[in-house]
Amino acid sequence: MKRFFLPVFSLLVFFYCSASNQKTTPLTAFQHPGYWQQHVDYTMEIDMDVKTYQYTGTQKLVYTNNSSDVLHRVFYHLYFNAFQPGSEMDVRSQTIADPDPRVKDRISKLSPDEIGYLKVMSLRQNGNDVVYNSVGTVLEVDLATPIQPGEQVTFDMVFNGQVPLQIRRSGRNNTEGVALSMAQWYPKLAEYDFEGWHADPYIGREFHGVWGNFDVTIHIDKTYTVGGTGYLQNPEGIGHGYTAEKVKTPKTDKLSWHFIAPNVHDFTWAADPDYVHDTMQAPNGPLLHFFYKKTMPKEKLDNWKLVQPKTVELMQYYSTNVGPYPYEQYSVIQGGDGGMEYAMCTLILGEGDFDGLFGVIAHEMAHTWFQFLLATNELKHAWMDEGFTSYISDWAENDVLNKNLDNPNKGAYRGYLYLAKSGKEQPLTTQADRFAYNQAYGISAYSKGDVFLAQLGYVIGEDNLKKTIKEYFNDFKFTHPTPIDIIRSAEKVSGLELDWYLMDFAQTTNTIDYGVKTIEGNSITLERIGLMPMPIDATVTYTDGTTEDFYIPLQMMRGEKPTTATLLPDWAWSYPTYTFETTKPISKVQIDPKEGMADINKENNTM
Repeated sequence: MKRFFLPVFSLLVFFYCSASNQKTTPLTAFQHPGYWQQHVDYTMEIDMDVKTYQYTGTQKLVYTNNSSDVLHRVFYHLYFNAFQPGSEMDVRSQTIADPDPRVKDRISKLSPDEIGYLKVMSLRQNGNDVVYNSVGTVLEVDLATPIQPGEQVTFDMVFNGQVPLQIRRSGRNNTEGVALSMAQWYPKLAEYDFEGWHADPYIGREFHGVWGNFDVTIHIDKTYTVGGTGYLQNPEGIGHGYTAEKVKTPKTDKLSWHFIAPNVHDFTWAADPDYVHDTMQAPNGPLLHFFYKKTMPKEKLDNWKLVQPKTVELMQYYSTNVGPYPYEQYSVIQGGDGGMEYAMCTLILGEGDFDGLFGVIAHEMAHTWFQFLLATNELKHAWMDEGFTSYISDWAENDVLNKNLDNPNKGAYRGYLYLAKSGKEQPLTTQADRFAYNQAYGISAYSKGDVFLAQLGYVIGEDNLKKTIKEYFNDFKFTHPTPIDIIRSAEKVSGLELDWYLMDFAQTTNTIDYGVKTIEGNSITLERIGLMPMPIDATVTYTDGTTEDFYIPLQMMRGEKPTTATLLPDWAWSYPTYTFETTKPISKVQIDPKEGMADINKENNTM
């Protein structure tokens, strides 16, 4: 998730199919020695009643255990159960010091026909009944027989659900009148990896899923248009903007929308009877789909037209600066409660001004790379998801809208520095639901995560950072990267040792504070006041008006970034001061003149 605006503001080889012509292109996940990940294939069919907002569904799930472990249990997420009075999401929202204004106590006030639920009616493993128990938003399953390493098993499930009144991400009848925002709508198998099961309850934060293929059929009232994840397999029988001239009048009150989504880890859709459906082709890229309500005021409808070519530019920007978008479609859909990314699509509120609409699309589309292709565990490493997205979307907005800012990430630095000095900061290793304050979570995940990448550019050099982002994508796309992986990519690109950077900035709340201690004649003494080490850029202005840039490497980096500055000897972290000599009389000394360091006290940076 994600920014929101108000109306006033194993060797795994995968294949994917295009929408209607069934051509396939292989997608291969880069495999590291010893790395493995589980795999799922979902076949689901649901029947939606748009009057009661209830639906029935069947799910066939083929699960491949690529681990070396014998599995005696599995777990499913039942996300819609969070939207019931007394749920963990409800209670946490009412007890945290600064509740999300979109939630507050709204869940506690839901009536029985407004709550959400997912109920599993039957579940079989390879044709045999299993014992299962629904505990809040998690289904606990005791297997009929253990799943052996390398074994593939089939789970057959019958379930039903009720779509909650729109409160958080998913739901019906949102503030802009969108009928159905269907995220986290199905029983979703939890991820099992080298850390074990990730059967986390749905309390407030986000998600982690198993890579696989989805085959989904949605039976819904024929007046509704559907958009979301995957490729529509039967456009000639649907209409609604899909080659409508070929559509015959259906004999029933419902249409069946059949989607295939290969090599993704979630499936989301939205539906409304008033959707307009536009498309725009990205050069050498996917077909972009836009779904938005035709009932909006004209100026809002105009914004949706104006934003479409800019969305194409965003797609090109990310494909160029991170890595090629691998699918053949991407959808921007009015729905949800702000902005939230999903596989091949995003749900966003649609009635803001152009800048708000563009900004949310820029952020959510960037999540395609930093979450839906580089699939970090958002509950454990939210800063890799939100922060990296914020970093690259800051630059995308700057370049696509020609803002020409010297530092598009400057706002992230301000946010982090506020938090670091507030007394409320917790390490980035904090599980997302365990932050004491929503504000602390937001600044940590978005701003500090953004600064992590921006400041890494200060440490290793901006050109090396650009190469690192691409290296990281190439190394870990279609996998579940962890924090050490971005550091290893950066080390391979730069040739520097960087474990200290990850440890201090992400795993502690140590702060950076360097200062100019004394100037005596041609001698300058700098001091380290904060606990976090950094290499130092400094500029000296001489009495004759000339300037000279100096670079002091950090000894534990075992090298230097590329620079044209005068290179000085290493500074070992444990030494609190560092002295060097210049060749001319000194007028001024400034540490980090470009403000690439997140130094918490800039007043002592200049003398």
